[in-house]
This record gives sequence, structure tokens and C-alpha cells, in this order.
Amino acid sequence: MPRYKATIAYDGTDFFGWQVQPNKRTVQAEMELVVNKMAKNPAEHIRVQGSGRTDARVHAKGQVAHFDLPFDIPADAVRKGLSTMLPYDIGIKKVEKVSDDFHAQFNAHDKTYFYRFSTSEYIDPFKRNYTGHWHRRLNPELMQQAIGDYVGEHDWLSFVASGYQQKTTVRTVYSAKMWVKPEEEEIWFEFSGNGFLYNQIRIMVGVLLEIGNGVRPVDDIKRLFEVKDRQQAQFTAPAQGLYLMDVKY
Repeated sequence: MPRYKATIAYDGTDFFGWQVQPNKRTVQAEMELVVNKMAKNPAEHIRVQGSGRTDARVHAKGQVAHFDLPFDIPADAVRKGLSTMLPYDIGIKKVEKVSDDFHAQFNAHDKTYFYRFSTSEYIDPFKRNYTGHWHRRLNPELMQQAIGDYVGEHDWLSFVASGYQQKTTVRTVYSAKMWVKPEEEEIWFEFSGNGFLYNQIRIMVGVLLEIGNGVRPVDDIKRLFEVKDRQQAQFTAPAQGLYLMDVKY
């Protein structure tokens, strides 16, 4: 059976995340419905395997998934077919044929996430589903000083939500960047790494916001790596500001 790799964008507003859940609308469920319809509903259900899970209301501009079809058709025909049948909040950017041993999750070695945070005094109704918002004054200079402490290989136990299932909480962050965008009244964050734990990015952003608000000292990220205690970093930034941007193989 030929294997296909799809690069997917979606607006996470009306989804309960990527992963299939009973009686809930998810991106994976919508993808599998359409892929199986394209394959004429074979006896064995075709699974669409993503590079990783995104949570409810989290967006993606570069999610990657793979699936097998029971017949061989051109990749662009697959893209057009999926695009025709999928709902408007899911877009197929590209489809490629790949080798049988390609795996969207296990072969990924670099993921990039983006977080948009609104600094406006009011919640803009046109941004409310696409930016995080916190009613606090922030000092971006303190956040800029602190963000570099995330770079490197660390044990992220203080930065993972309860219920994580990974065997190890050690991950490497390759880059951590921040931009202040006064014209948009926003602060932008970008993180790249070899993988991220459940809610890790949102907790990382939450810690930076607390540093910017003066709740934490500017060097507190180092302490959190040492104590390895989730209770020390409980604030999780809102889901709607987070975007999965890119997955590299």
C-alpha cells in the first residue's frame, strides 16, 4: 500500500484537539473520515498518524501526518481530493508520496511552535480565538532576558501538565525567540526543539509572562529546572495563542 505524507493547516477553534476522542470533533477524526471515504471505506479502517497531538483550540500551520491508501494515485490528486471533502477549517497544503517506513511521529527531529500574546487592554473580538490574553502589565525586557535560559537539553518536569505519558521528560530546545510588536499590540514567541511535552510550550510562555509581570525573578527558569516540580509552575498560557508551525524530518 502506498504511503502519503500530508502537510496540514487547521484553525483549532472548534476542535477538541488533534487526537480522536469519542463523541468529540477532532482534526484526526475529520481526516480519517475523508481518507477512508477516498479509499471507498475499506474493511480495515485507515488511520491517519500525526506528528503529535495538539490540544483543544490550538492551531497548526504545518502539522504533518501520514496514511496508507489501498491504491496508487498521484500525490496532487490526493491533495485535491482531500481538500474538496474536508471542512473549511482544515486545509491540505501539500501531499507527497513517501517510503513505507516513513513515520510522521517517530521520524520527526525538529518541531517549531509559535505563540501570539495580546498586550491590548481589552480583548479584541477579532483576535480572541487566535491570541492569548492576560490582564496584567508586562515588562518585555525582563522576558527577553529570561527566554534564553530555555535553550539547551533540560529535564522539563516542572513544565509538563499532569497526565503526561512519555517515558522521559528530557528534551532539547534549539532556539527560543521573542519579538515585541507594538503596532499589533502583541508579543510573539517562537520555540524550536526535538520534541515537546504535554502543555510544555504553554507553561513556558506562562512562566515568561509571570517574569514579565514581576511575579517571578528573571532567573527563575534555572530554578525550575533544578526543582523538577510541576507545582512550581502552574500558570498555563491560553491554548488559542499557540500554533504548530513546522515539523522537520
